Amino acid sequence: MRLGFVGTGTITEAIVTGLCTGGSDDRIAVSPRNAERAAQLAAAFPEVSIAGDNQAVVDAGADMLFLAIRPQVAEAVIRPLTFSPGQTVVSLVAAMDRESLLSWIGVDVTLVQAIPLPFVARRDGVTAIYPGNEQVSALFDRLGRAVPCDRKEEYDVLAAASAMMGTTFGVMERLTGWMQMQGMRDETARAYLAPLFSSLAQTALSSPEMSFTALREEFSTHGGLNEQVFRDFDTRGGTQALTEAMDRVLARIRTGIAPQD
Repeated sequence: MRLGFVGTGTITEAIVTGLCTGGSDDRIAVSPRNAERAAQLAAAFPEVSIAGDNQAVVDAGADMLFLAIRPQVAEAVIRPLTFSPGQTVVSLVAAMDRESLLSWIGVDVTLVQAIPLPFVARRDGVTAIYPGNEQVSALFDRLGRAVPCDRKEEYDVLAAASAMMGTTFGVMERLTGWMQMQGMRDETARAYLAPLFSSLAQTALSSPEMSFTALREEFSTHGGLNEQVFRDFDTRGGTQALTEAMDRVLARIRTGIAPQD
């Protein structure tokens, strides 16, 4: 398969790394914009070549073209490019409405939006895509698991949920800070917390028949410490703050408001 990446940032690096270390026989062209990262990818993987410019990437990515650019510059990058009718274009542009993307592309293409997460680099990512597309799903299944959405509303909700990554690390950061205040070394706290969070996630993955409520109750003795902490979180504003934050993120996604520099 011939793949092209307009934009050579973190997510492009993660996708290319996952594909190439997974035994890919794809031919991959990356844009020269981030010269250092493009050079690193080309040096690491013989499947990767650096195109002369973005138009050369579009031409090289005949089977599947990825738009991996920041929303702030998306219009300026996309409008000058000449796409091929029927070309499969995968937009990784965050919080960008389809109508604008199609308008900038200017020809009838197969446009799929996707939210790959950094874990695709080790082929352990979950990637929401909209609308469902067999070819795009198959590619992201090689990098973990694709989750096709039939409705844009579903896709937007998954996009909002993906915004919890920083907060998850933030909770671990705050908890580590509290543990340090109790006299514990940072490395000891991290050595304990990271596997704890990982094991909880693995438990949820391995128990699909159990709701999160059931899992919480399973791991919380009545009158015990786990029950106490969740009750404090729930009754002292934690649930409300989380819900309001997610509502604001979802509203931002649905209105297509680009993040600020």
